[in-house]
Amino acid sequence: MDRLGRFLWSLPACEKLHNNESVLKAKAMVAFHRGNFKELYRILESHQFSAHNHAKLQALWLKAHYVEAEKLRGRPLGAVGKYRVRRKFPLPRTIWDGEETSYCFKEKSRSVLRDWYAHNPYPSPREKRELAEATGLTTTQVSNWFKNRRQRDRAAEHKDGYVLFNNLFKLITLVICK
Repeated sequence: MDRLGRFLWSLPACEKLHNNESVLKAKAMVAFHRGNFKELYRILESHQFSAHNHAKLQALWLKAHYVEAEKLRGRPLGAVGKYRVRRKFPLPRTIWDGEETSYCFKEKSRSVLRDWYAHNPYPSPREKRELAEATGLTTTQVSNWFKNRRQRDRAAEHKDGYVLFNNLFKLITLVICK
């Protein structure tokens, strides 16, 4: 990484060269590895990067913010700490397509899964593979999504049943106690 940094430093002063996406990506990597996060953020926020570079640059953005938060707190971040960092420092539009992501799944993917769930909450392994291909997720992610959704629905049904029972009990108590 030091050699790459020296190479980038030795490039001639040419605006077109220094604004080249590959050069900017390399500068961002060097800034990250040197712990120069201010420079990393400046680079990532000042150039509209191609979509095929978004994932790697998003990982740099988040990791840099995690490292800064860990230094500030003096301990490693857990899942909740990382979630709070992501909320506090959202991805800049220069490295993000703007589509809302929830639990790392894009809204389009979640919509496909919800539509399928409405007609069949128990897809076969073959159907899970097809859904994975259609959504850009792994088969494991698709399986876990369905398992979690079924579990949440059961919990909601249980809660609704309890609320109904509780309301019925209150009504009976009111009628009897009048």
